[in-house]
Amino acid sequence: MKRNIIANFAGKMWSALMVLAFLPLYVRFLGIEAYGLIGIYASLLVFLSVFDMGLSTTLNRELARLSALRGTGQEARDLVRTFEVIYWATGILIGGGIAALASPIARHWLNAEGVTVETMEGALMIMGLVIALQWPASLYAGGLMGLQRQVLLNAIRAVAATLQAGGAVLVLWLVSPTIFAFFLWQVLIGALHSVIVAAWLWKSLPGSAAPAFRKDLLASNWRFAGGITGVTVLVAILTQTDKVILSKMLSLETFGYYSLATVIASALTHISNPIFTALFPRFSQAAGGGKDAELALLYHKGSQLMTAVVVPVWIIVALFSKELLFLWFGDAPVVANTHLLVSLLITGTALNSIMVLPYTLLLAHGWTSLLLYVNALSVALLIPLLVWLIADYGAAGAALAWIALNAGYVLVVVPLMHRRLLRDSMGQWFLRDVGIPVVIGCGVGILARVAAPSDMPAYALLLWILLSLALAFLCVAWAMPHTRDWLRRSVISGADAGVNS
Repeated sequence: MKRNIIANFAGKMWSALMVLAFLPLYVRFLGIEAYGLIGIYASLLVFLSVFDMGLSTTLNRELARLSALRGTGQEARDLVRTFEVIYWATGILIGGGIAALASPIARHWLNAEGVTVETMEGALMIMGLVIALQWPASLYAGGLMGLQRQVLLNAIRAVAATLQAGGAVLVLWLVSPTIFAFFLWQVLIGALHSVIVAAWLWKSLPGSAAPAFRKDLLASNWRFAGGITGVTVLVAILTQTDKVILSKMLSLETFGYYSLATVIASALTHISNPIFTALFPRFSQAAGGGKDAELALLYHKGSQLMTAVVVPVWIIVALFSKELLFLWFGDAPVVANTHLLVSLLITGTALNSIMVLPYTLLLAHGWTSLLLYVNALSVALLIPLLVWLIADYGAAGAALAWIALNAGYVLVVVPLMHRRLLRDSMGQWFLRDVGIPVVIGCGVGILARVAAPSDMPAYALLLWILLSLALAFLCVAWAMPHTRDWLRRSVISGADAGVNS
């Protein structure tokens, strides 16, 4: 599990680095309006995830369960083939649907001044092809995660992320600085990624007999998959409605700045997702075996690890967003139009990340109905809230709604969950796993912000921010028992290594 967590962190952090490192070059080559089309593409990916129909998560869970049982190799192979057929057919239909809707979206929904309707229409059609070809990769990745081949999966993802991001910059620089060139490159890498992940999943499955499509496997997994589908639909609405409303109510330029801030803030998920990826199979095995004591220990260790890695980054980035954007982009309009959005959006994303372990616990027990009810209520409340806040506060209003949504999850879902699952763990989760460390992290961050000298040169400013981040991490980690023990062991191991050398 430790190896998987480390591999997931390394893979996700490298992927995030590839995306973030080249953002200034994307904006420079394409302009902020054309970059807004990349934001449209990112939103489409999330919206269309509802057509996953819970299959990737179900495959993850079932392969994790089957891997602990003997004589289930053929069932695992048949399950992959069954889901694979459905997934490829869905991807082709999605790609065709986007291409068919490209013209009305470009002509009647998006508001652009510096990008022609024909350019937007062509870009949307290529987006459909990209999504169709890279769509199946999510299913195969879910299978590799369930088999706990996460080191391999992250190596593949790291290479793909490097080619997608770095290769796109080379194409824009050496071939053509257009949105068409960007998306055509994504077509090539997306197809290659899907083929490679598929090949490794089939190679990793036990047995060698030819797989078969089996309707009975769909029937036996439909309840869990259906619950995941419902949750995914509602989550897609909750996380992307702000983009839909913004793209209609505001200009493509403003949407471009909001998309840029969203990408930066969502980098925090590259820190939280590896923990979910590594722990979900273990949670599923413990929950399926009725091992409540082991599950409770994993739950609290995972929650404390999540807090230790998420909270310091959130606090420092939120408080130093203007300085970080200046060091990164060096572009006054980008800094002026983005820094507040980054601070607000990363706050909401941090609350969302803190909810990952309770979410993992719910999925491991197959209790998706709670998420369905809560998300349905959230959708009913969020849409009118977004329209009101965006009308009054523009893009910042959408970011405020994101904070309100995730704060509601923490305050409502966690207590409801612990009324049934791990009943004695709620107080520890709110107080020791999250509450006290967040207060300490905020205190360290505010002190660093207040004490920061003015008019520092760029290198000194960057050093100050990095030292503040390191101090926040040490203080937050030391405030929790499991991470404190880890820090203590690390120090002792380092001291012993020094003495032995």
